[in-house]
Amino acid sequence: MSRAIRGLYKRFTASGEYTWYIDKYIKRVGRLCESTGTADRDEAERYLLHRIRELRDIAIYRVRPRRKFHEAAAKYLNDFARKSTIGRDAAALKDLEPYIGDLWLDQISNDSFNAYRNARQDLTIITRNGKIGVARRILKLATEVWCYPNTNMTWLERAPAILAQKGHRPRDPYPLDASEQELLFNELTADRRRIALFAVNTGLRDQELCRLQWTWEVRIPELDTSTLKRSVFVLPADFVKGKRARVVVLNDCAQSILEELRGQHRRYVFTFQRGHSRRCLKHVIAASWRSARVRAAQKYRERFGADSPEGFRRIRVHDLRHTFGRRLRAAGVSLEDRQDLLGHKRQEITTHYSAAEVGHLIQAANRALIQSTASSATLLRLAASLAARPRRGRVGARQTAQKASVQGWLGATPAKLPRELHVRSRKVMEEFGGC
Repeated sequence: MSRAIRGLYKRFTASGEYTWYIDKYIKRVGRLCESTGTADRDEAERYLLHRIRELRDIAIYRVRPRRKFHEAAAKYLNDFARKSTIGRDAAALKDLEPYIGDLWLDQISNDSFNAYRNARQDLTIITRNGKIGVARRILKLATEVWCYPNTNMTWLERAPAILAQKGHRPRDPYPLDASEQELLFNELTADRRRIALFAVNTGLRDQELCRLQWTWEVRIPELDTSTLKRSVFVLPADFVKGKRARVVVLNDCAQSILEELRGQHRRYVFTFQRGHSRRCLKHVIAASWRSARVRAAQKYRERFGADSPEGFRRIRVHDLRHTFGRRLRAAGVSLEDRQDLLGHKRQEITTHYSAAEVGHLIQAANRALIQSTASSATLLRLAASLAARPRRGRVGARQTAQKASVQGWLGATPAKLPRELHVRSRKVMEEFGGC
């Protein structure tokens, strides 16, 4: 009868089950402490002998053991478990596992991902590149960071060059005008309408909206009015894109929406009703958003007498941010103020505002409310509409038609524009809850 190998101990769990655990000193290597992952004694002994042989080869003969990709992926998920996007990385690795999971790290090259690229043609190019990018990071860590115990020998000698697939064309932004905004927002549920209206008046991104918390609110009583109590949100640095704290300034409309939502949920600002409780949102674009934009696109011809543009049919929450930024620019807000309101990265420290500076930014943000009542025919839409018009024979008739079309886009003649803007702004504020 063979003698049992020393260094194996039972480690029990709360349920009474156990696994064999290694705690053994290996000469010229050091102490080895890790789980065998099995409750079978024979299998645990074989694993221990394998690890002893492997570590001695590393320490004495400088032989680099081979690791499979799924082992590296498991280490990555364990080491970066506290990463905010680790769930997304885990989903990407699960998608890649059938194609490269059983490959040795030194077998993986750029061509190893061709089968995955061909099989997942249903995904966009940028999505496939993002998932493959997680594998690229793991291979880089295996080459530069992860070392075997008591050595400076990394898991992988050299990381392969993995190229991003070309051909992705970024989607053009589609800022909404006032009439399109009204058409789309009327198709949303009450909860989604509030969050969309808040987004178009603050420029917050999708995840910033969904995870906005009441604890981030900071009151500014010096700026209170007879009807509104003023506050701002200070988003923490680890939450914001760019890893810099950001101050979210609220105009009159956004502040009014905030007061409507106060008290609905103890932690999150934007929630939705499910049963007898309110739940936090994961993404603004959900089934209800998609169905709403489909209905809005179907009503576009009835409302405007033309087919809905491609950008309107595929409107995203990020387009609401573009809408806010373009309205600020059209209202004459300076570049520095627009950068502060939209949270763009600047060299200056923009989180230490005084009350007077916040008041100035609130005034700038309120100018987007007035601008939203005017037409927003951009140059691209203008060029498309001019290209679609039939040519006229007489110069005078063409000039008259162009003058009339410009007045139609503006909704008034230049002489009547200021008062018309004022009247229409009041109507929009009444339509959207008195904002």
